[in-house]
Amino acid sequence: MKRSLTILSLSAAITAALVIADTGIAQTPTPKTTPTAPRHIILPNRKDTLPYSDAVLVGDTLYLAGRIGIDPKTGKVPEKIEDEIKVLLDGEKEVLAQAGMTMDDLVYVQIACTGLSLFQKFNPIYASYFSTKDYPAREFIGAGSLLAGGHFELQAIAVKR
Repeated sequence: MKRSLTILSLSAAITAALVIADTGIAQTPTPKTTPTAPRHIILPNRKDTLPYSDAVLVGDTLYLAGRIGIDPKTGKVPEKIEDEIKVLLDGEKEVLAQAGMTMDDLVYVQIACTGLSLFQKFNPIYASYFSTKDYPAREFIGAGSLLAGGHFELQAIAVKR
């Protein structure tokens, strides 16, 4: 009798599985993954030939290299801190645009700064580069000296919205 119940239960389970498979109810779709090769972005106006990409796009995620506020016209960091911050953020916008993104697509930003007393000068200019108040997560850390005499170095991660 036990054996008959086991066979009957097994038969019912198989029948239910076949009904689900036939009707499409309770089926888990097969995930469609299309791996994309990374796209390396190098700005067209970049003058150096150093071994790095300005950013790497993988799927919808953009990894932006560290950037210093070097004026592309002069090859130097501007003397005024406010100008340096604008050059830095304009450079980030340019890299993002190459990937079809904006500052609003940033999800994480890390800023290294040679003087934490510059934090208050940085914030209002930084905030003006976003069209929403949904700012990315951010880290503002003290650093020793930076390349080219810069006061700020910014690296970031963006995800296309």
